[in-house]
Parts: sequence; C-alpha cells; structure tokens
Amino acid sequence: MRPLDEDETKAVFEKLFKFTGNNLKNIVENPSYEGPDSNPSRYCFRINKNRVYYVSESLVKRATNVARNNLVSLGTCIGKYTHGGSFHLTVQSLSLLAANAKHKVWLKPTSEMAFLYGNHVLKGGLGRITENIAPGDGVVVFSMSDVPLGFGISAKSTQDCRKLDPNGIVVLHQADIGEYLRMEDEL
Repeated sequence: MRPLDEDETKAVFEKLFKFTGNNLKNIVENPSYEGPDSNPSRYCFRINKNRVYYVSESLVKRATNVARNNLVSLGTCIGKYTHGGSFHLTVQSLSLLAANAKHKVWLKPTSEMAFLYGNHVLKGGLGRITENIAPGDGVVVFSMSDVPLGFGISAKSTQDCRKLDPNGIVVLHQADIGEYLRMEDEL
C-alpha cells in the first residue's frame, strides 16, 4: 500500500470533483476519530494492486505491520485503475459520493428495480432532479426515500429533461448497489 503519485492523485480528484464539485474539500479535510489518539487524524488515499482506498492515517500507520503481499484491503475501496490507465469509481464509493453529492436524481419506486438491474434512468422513472445539471455531470441516484442507489453521468440537462419524451435517457448508468449481488465474486 503506497501513497498516490501526482498523476494518480489528479485523476482521482478529477473524477471525485465531477460528482462532488466544491464538496471535494469535505472529503479531503474530513477528520477521522479512529485509533487510540485523542486528536483526530485525517483521511488519505492509498493505492494497492491498482485499487484506490480512502482510509484514515491512523489505520495506515497500524497497517505497516502487515506485509504488502498479505494486505488485501484497507479502508474503503473507492475506485480502480484499468489496464489502460484510466480511473473508474466503484460502487463502494457510493456512501462517500452520496454524502457530498452536488447533483442528485430521485427515482420513482416503479423504476428503482430497473436501475438496480443496471439499466439507464429514463425520463418516465424520474421523480425529482436538482437544478443546473449539465450533460456530462456526475449524478448520484437516490430513491424517493433518500436511499442512495447508485451513480451515473447525466445525458441531458435539467431543462432538456422537462421537454424529453418518457423513454428518453436522463442518466447513463455507471454503478448501483445491485452490483453487490450481480458481481459478488469480482468485488
């Protein structure tokens, strides 16, 4: 487990900024009350086997007693680097994104299952949407009872959604909590 280099940090922050906007500073400056210290430490990003983890500094210090080959995971896995070198967020980062999301979409109860099976969000299944969403912005998808279901990329702006037909795609699916069941061997 090692700290991210400059290019890796830039890629991770750009991806997180797409979903959180200026709330990214809340993720970086979030105090951690884990460990024996009375003073809170900070969270940091570490990489191990092409996976990026969000972990408290006190836990990183304690993990130095474990050999790198034996260390499987530490903290919350927020994403991974592909063989091509691009960074992708994984479904495990949903709790972090949902707490700091800039743009949100709420689904009607009838379309929640379709999204959880990996389908895109259609206009007919849209319950509510935040203002000022532009095409290509990162969007966190919630149920009407504010349970985070997943995240994706907006296909249309908020204004375009109002005049879109019910079968038009509003959010392109990236990850959802249904992946815990569909892909449990890979996670």
